[in-house]
Amino acid sequence: MKNELIINGKDAFETWGVNMGDGFLESLYSPAPMKGVIENKSRLEHGKRVIFNNPKKDERELTLVFILMGDSQKDYIDKYKAFITEISAGDIAIKVPALGEEVYHVYYLRSTTFAWNIDRTFSKIALKVCEPNPFNRT
Repeated sequence: MKNELIINGKDAFETWGVNMGDGFLESLYSPAPMKGVIENKSRLEHGKRVIFNNPKKDERELTLVFILMGDSQKDYIDKYKAFITEISAGDIAIKVPALGEEVYHVYYLRSTTFAWNIDRTFSKIALKVCEPNPFNRT
């Protein structure tokens, strides 16, 4: 779990007790959509003209599932608050060393699900994030 997920240059497990959850890698690694092609319809021509050259990637929204763990209820709550503060601050740089050197730049939109255990020391949280420029992975 150590050095498995780096967020804003910090080891997520060491700093906040955070690991990747279900489908995290699949969501992060899924291909970005393409922007629409340029089209022009004219009453003087059949059909429409479509320009395919110079394709560009579009922004994408991802759902990332995180697992948060604490040694006690107080430890969990402190780590949870610190994690939420970090991801709410703007640009979130996510790096998964197992996938290579790419750094995914996303920003937080909203939480989609949240569940924790009865002892309040473990939770699963799904966050909706936006990657505004999937071509920028440095």
